Amino acid sequence: MRKFKFHISLHVSNMEKTVNFYKRLFGQNPEKTKPGYSKFELENPGLVISFIESKEQSPHFGHMGIRVNSHNELVQKKKEIKSLINIELEENNTSCCYAIQDKFWVKDPDGYEWEVYHFLKDDESIGGKQLSGKELVGCC
Repeated sequence: MRKFKFHISLHVSNMEKTVNFYKRLFGQNPEKTKPGYSKFELENPGLVISFIESKEQSPHFGHMGIRVNSHNELVQKKKEIKSLINIELEENNTSCCYAIQDKFWVKDPDGYEWEVYHFLKDDESIGGKQLSGKELVGCC
């Protein structure tokens, strides 16, 4: 049986207050903390939750994701859903949220974004992408 971890990323208005709250709730320190970014990795329940400080709050809270354990699992998952769900974007060896990842993105009927990704290694850059040739924005 394959094991997956649920991943959710939330936009927050105050990183310090958020980290202090979740340290208490989860009973552990964050796995990674960078300016405007923090991530907790929980084994029980299997959850990766990250927070991105954002002055602009929207009705969409960020994105959700499923982290798989290998490149082969990522390929298999993409194969399983490709005929059922439109894949919005595929990214390989991309820098995102202080990590290098291979991933693909889908949206639910309400526009909530999900990423299915394989973590490759830590990175010292939050990463980013161009929006219609305009400004560089954070990937998350």
